[in-house]
Amino acid sequence: MSNIIALVGRPNVGKSTLFNRLVKRRMAIVDPTAGVTRDRHYGKSDWNGIEFSVIDTGGYVAGSDDVFEEQIRDQVEMALEEASVVLFLVDVMEGITPMDEEVADLLRRNKKPYFLVANKADNGQLMNQSGVFYELGVPAVYPVSSINGSGTGELLDDMVKALKKTPGEETVEEIPRFAVIGRPNVGKSSLINALLGTERSIVTDIPGTTRDTIYTRYDKFGFDFYLVDTAGLRKKGKVRENIEFYSVMRSVRAIELADVCLLLTDASVPFESQDLNIFTLAARNNKGVVILVNKWDLVTGKDQASVKRHEAQIREKIAPLTDIPIIFTSVLNKQRVLKAMETALLVYENRQRKIPTNKLNQVLLPIIENQPPPATKGKYIKIKYITQLPTHYPSFAFFCNLPQYIKEPYMRFLENKIRANWDFSGVPMKIYFRKK
Repeated sequence: MSNIIALVGRPNVGKSTLFNRLVKRRMAIVDPTAGVTRDRHYGKSDWNGIEFSVIDTGGYVAGSDDVFEEQIRDQVEMALEEASVVLFLVDVMEGITPMDEEVADLLRRNKKPYFLVANKADNGQLMNQSGVFYELGVPAVYPVSSINGSGTGELLDDMVKALKKTPGEETVEEIPRFAVIGRPNVGKSSLINALLGTERSIVTDIPGTTRDTIYTRYDKFGFDFYLVDTAGLRKKGKVRENIEFYSVMRSVRAIELADVCLLLTDASVPFESQDLNIFTLAARNNKGVVILVNKWDLVTGKDQASVKRHEAQIREKIAPLTDIPIIFTSVLNKQRVLKAMETALLVYENRQRKIPTNKLNQVLLPIIENQPPPATKGKYIKIKYITQLPTHYPSFAFFCNLPQYIKEPYMRFLENKIRANWDFSGVPMKIYFRKK
């Protein structure tokens, strides 16, 4: 099972700053104004060789203070249900607030492991002040500074100890695993039902109906694979603005359990930022991807150029990873559903593809000799040897004299040459440069 770390706490305690530090990228907007984080951010991180996903639960809901506090509490409750570990952030400069007490009370009543992070402890005096948070009944307080990183090492050392894998998690047979992912209400459960010919997953027009991750084996028409879906009915009273956050957490789990992700989008709306977020998450996890543009039958005013326009818009958004199959479907009418499965199997095979070392060098070295990496600081880069690495996804090592001088544009050039000579469509690729 995937490891998910959720960052929770009231507004403006530094959740987004810590998130950026953990994922080693400036993905979340950081501003002293409370409630800046509207979209839910998530990314990959690792510590001491253990990988985990990080969820920033920040968000702003316009309205009264009571409504705002209720939304914060709802996010904490969902994080408790879905996350492996919760990091509860407080502000050491402001001390304990009533909202901190409410979150702490909720955390104490659950068995989910959590760590109290006293953020903004930028000096020794503030670190000493963090002791006040023991009044919240926590076993330990971790004073950190998300801005400069002090204290985060000790926190992460203890946190990853709580991420031990429980026995019996990987029980499914080793056949392809396809995750059905996407924003709420794009037809994920309907796709499962269309394939199985039965109401395996509950389908409603309420976004967020899907809840628990399940495996469903599909063994028909020459296919044999597992579908990874999230199924189960949520109480209608719980389906509010926070449903996007819930969808993200379920998508994280489904993606990390899968070999290939079937990303469903809604043909009636453009490819949205949340579609791109989920696509990016699958790509960063090195999963194969097939994009299904669902509900194509409901689009009015279609002509012969409509497909090309819509496809071009998607490829522009997902650049530079544009070598992704895009299929226009109607799950309700079962149009091109089996084609989507055929394509997913091809992507799965592409992800497993291994290129012999001698073939790689025979094809790529002449290309590199004709178009070598640009010289840097008067030094010429010589790539001498190429091999594919023994990973579960396509990754290649290029051995050269000065790997530190090779820039991203040339890496993209090499990736394009690999894709031009071998079929890796639908699959993200990693390229490494190593000292020879």
